[in-house]
Amino acid sequence: MIVLETKDVRKIYQTPSGEVHALDGVSISVEDGAFVSVIGSSGSGKTTLLNMLGGLDCPTQGEVIVRGEDIGKLKKDDLTVFRRRNIGFVFQNYNLVPVLNVYENIILPRQLDGREADGEFFERVIDTLKLREKLNSMPHMLSGGQQQRVAIARALSSKPAVILADEPTGNLDSVTGMEVAGLLKSSASLFHQTIVVVTHNEEIAQMADYSIRIEDGKVRGGRDEE
Repeated sequence: MIVLETKDVRKIYQTPSGEVHALDGVSISVEDGAFVSVIGSSGSGKTTLLNMLGGLDCPTQGEVIVRGEDIGKLKKDDLTVFRRRNIGFVFQNYNLVPVLNVYENIILPRQLDGREADGEFFERVIDTLKLREKLNSMPHMLSGGQQQRVAIARALSSKPAVILADEPTGNLDSVTGMEVAGLLKSSASLFHQTIVVVTHNEEIAQMADYSIRIEDGKVRGGRDEE
């Protein structure tokens, strides 16, 4: 089943020197439970694509469909609710709330949505990510790798349709980075979670079920071009 797709997505920015086509007719599809990498050089358009997929920005043209919903047609407030319930984010800089402990950071998305934490699922997540002994710790007490584990647990906690990870290993050393990438891959398998990872790291890209390569705002390689 296709859980995420784009249809002829274009993003055009107006600059003093003219139009910049950050995305130029991108059409991709991602199956439920897949672990997919989006790879490309700096400025290729991969982060712009991730912002479109997550509803953080709107395409100039085309459709972004998540779990059957064209998110470009949603009103701002409806999009906020839809995004909170259906899209999890893992950022390079972790984006943990510094005044909340690990437990509070993980359950925050469900609290914002007025929902109780799923106890059994929560237990599985924290054990898988080895966070049980850190639940009362504050973010500043954690290593970078531990903070990224918390960010992954937070993204998983609301059981979203898809998790979007933007260079999630960018601030980590190579060993810790590969460990975090491995945790993302195992999370896709253990929790049947769809995960899309934007990366420039070829090793991480090779861990994915398949990769989508973006260059100059176009899909240059990937299963949708086969």
